[in-house]
Amino acid sequence: MNDIQRKLAEIDRELSRGPAYYFNQTIAAAPLVFCVVGLIAGIIIQNYLPIPVLFWLLLLSVCIVITVILFGSRHRLLPITVVLCFTCLGAIRLASFNSPAPNDIRNSVGEKPMLATIRGVIQTEPYIDKNDWSFARFAHTDPGSSFYLKITEAEIIDGWAKASGIIRVRVQEPVFDLKPGDCVQMYCLLNRFAGASNPGEFDIAKYLARKGVFVGASVKSRDAIEITQAGHGRLLTRIRTRLSDIATRRLTGELPTDDPTRGLVEALLLGSRGNINKDVYRAFRETGLLHFISLSGMHLAIIAGIGWWIGRLAGLMKRGQAAICIITVVVFVLTVPPRDPTIRAAIITIVFCVSFFFRRQPNSFNSLSLAAIILLLANPTGLFNAGWQLSFASVLGILAFYRRIHLFLYEKIAGHPWVADFLMTKPFFKIVSRPGPAILALFTTGLSAWTGSAGILLYHFYTINPLTSVWTAVAFPFVSLILIFGFLKVLLSFALPTLAGLLGLAVSLLANTLIGMVKFIAGLNISEILTGHTPIWLIAVYYALVLFIGLSWFKRPMPRRIICVATSIIILTYLGAVKWQRTYRNDLALTVLDIGHGQAIFAQLPGGANILFDAGSLSRDNVGERVILPFMQYDNLTKIDALVISHGDIDHINGIPEVAQNTQARDIFASDAFINDIRPTVKFLLDELKQKVKKIDNLPREFGPARMSTLWPGRDILENNRVSDNDKSIVTLIEYAGRQILIPSDVEKFAQAEILQLYPHLKADILIAPHHGSRKTLERKFLEVIQPHVVICSCTNTAFEKGQVIKQDRNFSSYYTGKDGAVTVRINQAGEIKTNTFRVKK
Repeated sequence: MNDIQRKLAEIDRELSRGPAYYFNQTIAAAPLVFCVVGLIAGIIIQNYLPIPVLFWLLLLSVCIVITVILFGSRHRLLPITVVLCFTCLGAIRLASFNSPAPNDIRNSVGEKPMLATIRGVIQTEPYIDKNDWSFARFAHTDPGSSFYLKITEAEIIDGWAKASGIIRVRVQEPVFDLKPGDCVQMYCLLNRFAGASNPGEFDIAKYLARKGVFVGASVKSRDAIEITQAGHGRLLTRIRTRLSDIATRRLTGELPTDDPTRGLVEALLLGSRGNINKDVYRAFRETGLLHFISLSGMHLAIIAGIGWWIGRLAGLMKRGQAAICIITVVVFVLTVPPRDPTIRAAIITIVFCVSFFFRRQPNSFNSLSLAAIILLLANPTGLFNAGWQLSFASVLGILAFYRRIHLFLYEKIAGHPWVADFLMTKPFFKIVSRPGPAILALFTTGLSAWTGSAGILLYHFYTINPLTSVWTAVAFPFVSLILIFGFLKVLLSFALPTLAGLLGLAVSLLANTLIGMVKFIAGLNISEILTGHTPIWLIAVYYALVLFIGLSWFKRPMPRRIICVATSIIILTYLGAVKWQRTYRNDLALTVLDIGHGQAIFAQLPGGANILFDAGSLSRDNVGERVILPFMQYDNLTKIDALVISHGDIDHINGIPEVAQNTQARDIFASDAFINDIRPTVKFLLDELKQKVKKIDNLPREFGPARMSTLWPGRDILENNRVSDNDKSIVTLIEYAGRQILIPSDVEKFAQAEILQLYPHLKADILIAPHHGSRKTLERKFLEVIQPHVVICSCTNTAFEKGQVIKQDRNFSSYYTGKDGAVTVRINQAGEIKTNTFRVKK
């Protein structure tokens, strides 16, 4: 215990030396920190405040001259000039990255899709969609395939011309015979990617743009692709493909393709996430254990350890063992997908191995900075990706806080007499890692990494997982054994196939155990706390608090405790207040989500009740998981009090199973027409739902100060076989603060006319346009009688551009989800109406 207390006192003495001490230590031990700080600053400045490159070049020239002058004298301003130099470099690199070449394909493709014939070289293995959402069986189309293509020539308007750039190709059927390196020619439709149009939705356009991909190609069938030369791509591409195929076959070749174990093993060891089971992935996400699936430091450490062991068996000295480690790491990096966490860990590992050749101890912060510099120079926009941020923030948290937290916890735990006696027993003493037990070291590592990454998780994913460090310590033994046995299985399969087979059985058993354990933990529902969208300023406050705790020092501990407690209270109070306000709101918010041709309307009523009207689309697949659930997470919505199914058309119901499975849907309501519908899609949905669908007559009328009533259909309409399914749709009226919202679903002319006769004085301030705003099925007097102030059409942008929906009118404000994105209408207690669109109206 005296040794622990001495080390803690040493840490306090280091902190007491102040910022100047850390500044000088950084200059001496980790000078690359200044370089990466400047590089990041330049990228951020140029991204949010674009400045002409000429300015940066002039500033860079001046900074270089000053740096050269100061370098000989070792002036204290030297680090500042270095930071400025790399700030200029970061801005210039980002401007260069975002500036297309004259013949870049993105210069030829505008907002409208265009037909073209293109030639290029396939860069990646085609990925075949799994179509694992419930209604995929009714899509009447085969799963699609996608891959990246390096374009070389294009025939668009003026004949063939040289072209450059990377595009994402999507084929509307499975493709099995195309390989990376194949030269191909294809007839396709070129288009720009559409950005996110709903709160919380994944922005595929922004994600691909950060990878330098701005154009997509849509191909109808494999027949439209001609292989002009097989396997003619770059040597590196062919090597990567060959290594990946061999590793996959040697690792999981004997396992069935639909075995959840196979998907997890491939994800853990080879980074191939495409085959991982959806439920398994969700369990790892909810428990905060997805970092195991991301190939990073743990995987590279085991790979390097195997290489070191091989070198040792061969009788090599340390330099020879280090060389074997470098070769092993390089081969592994060539085998797995080149993601940022993997490249970062590989660079750090290689730097560590190279240090043996120069007999020098590498500085961890310097190695981490070098990895960041290399990755940012290669792709500066990677800085804004959540994966890049999490990778470096978690490692930085471990480097900065592990030692202090570990010693502190060990002192507190071992300070109790019974714990001290237990630690000193001989059987236990053999499994401890000084200065504390291995399990404590695992917990501390997880806690340090979580401390560094919690703010980023909160900002990008709207959740925090406070128990991640605990579950990491529990799962680590299983994951480490899977990795060790799995990598050894691949190596031994060439020489000792029987032993490799036994290791494969062990890997499968361990993977099954891990899956069961993680699912059990996720089923406890204690791991994840949903917070909803969090502003960037609060994230900045959090990291300021983390830095203050880690670096500040006071002669008396009380001021520091007061500052820490006060800042923590501010953060927790804000999160708690926002969560309370979003859960127990005092206004009404109705959001019509953009899902193309379909309907999904979320009503958040005063007092906290959440009502979902339909969830389906003909234009987009899996809207439940891709649109509705992300919206609920973004807005901190954990439950649905009532799910109202207006009728049985597939564009209103095919997203419901995913919503019902992943939320607390208290009640589901529908009409007799839906419950007795004989269509296969309706029967399938009724079978999928784990709870009984209640008749719409049982829908509560009062939700706090808000009132909801069903205007249509009546019993006579439901029993009339001559009335169409659309005209039997449920029509709902919501009233609050003297305002009315009418949701008529898909009713057409007949039902609209009948509703006007039944309710001649019916008015609505907000109208969801019937039948997706179709002009063909709109009763002429419907809008005149209803007299809405706001009309919202849930439609595609194509329908809007072709004039197939209700036109804009001076008597009301009109919104179109295909053009405006999700539309949200808010009504406060005074009855004031405020309308917002996800896409800013021009």
